[in-house]
Amino acid sequence: MKKRKRQQLDLSKQVKIADGVFWVGSSQKTATLNSNPYLIVDGDEAVLIDGGSRFDFSTVVLKIMRTGLELKQISRLIYQNYGPDSCGSLPYLEALIDSPDLQIISHEENNTFIDFISPGIPKECIEAIDLQYKFKSGRRLYFYHVPYAHTAGSFLTYDTKTKILFTGDLYSSLDGSMILYTDLQKDCNTCEPTTVCPRSNMPCELISIADFHIKMMTSANALGYALNQISKLDISMIAPRHGNILHTKLAIELATNQLKTIKSIGIDRYT
Repeated sequence: MKKRKRQQLDLSKQVKIADGVFWVGSSQKTATLNSNPYLIVDGDEAVLIDGGSRFDFSTVVLKIMRTGLELKQISRLIYQNYGPDSCGSLPYLEALIDSPDLQIISHEENNTFIDFISPGIPKECIEAIDLQYKFKSGRRLYFYHVPYAHTAGSFLTYDTKTKILFTGDLYSSLDGSMILYTDLQKDCNTCEPTTVCPRSNMPCELISIADFHIKMMTSANALGYALNQISKLDISMIAPRHGNILHTKLAIELATNQLKTIKSIGIDRYT
């Protein structure tokens, strides 16, 4: 099998992945689990999705500022679950943004725990705002509750303008070979997944994605429910919290098919 040189991106900087959408995450090569916060800018408004851990804070803020955005323009912080990898930096973001208009969007099951991190910021449950957030321009973000994938309050965020689905822990992976955009190709469809990809000599992305879900999702039923919700959407790319962005229809299909083959997930392994 012919080996292809993997893409080279400068991940020390923010990366524009679509119109008004930026990856502003951390890509520490020594980290087992990278963090992928995403910034959506629409006119003079912005939202930050899964702002990252407290260790990522300075990196994330610097990348946000390099987009030309003023931090006070961030009116919403969206947290798709309450883990420290997602909202550990929340107190620092709150202090720097320092805006009376700042609000948190999450699910009420998450907000119970987010209150321990930042009790002062007003919090909106996705169900109380009709599962959507509307920018002044009319651009909308839609929210899809996917309970127990992997927390009771987990949900997805869909940007109607770019058709990007921000999936949180779904479609995430555990390997540390962060390249931002997936390297999944057509030949992966016929290749028997192995620990090391014979084409790139890097960890097999399909195995890494599967391993994450086996360990982190609660059950096959929870994952199946989430995948069913995702199958109803017209998606241009999938942007997970950890691992690489699935930026092609083929990559999304390959990863989805891999996840559908898993039968023993979370508590299923002990029953």
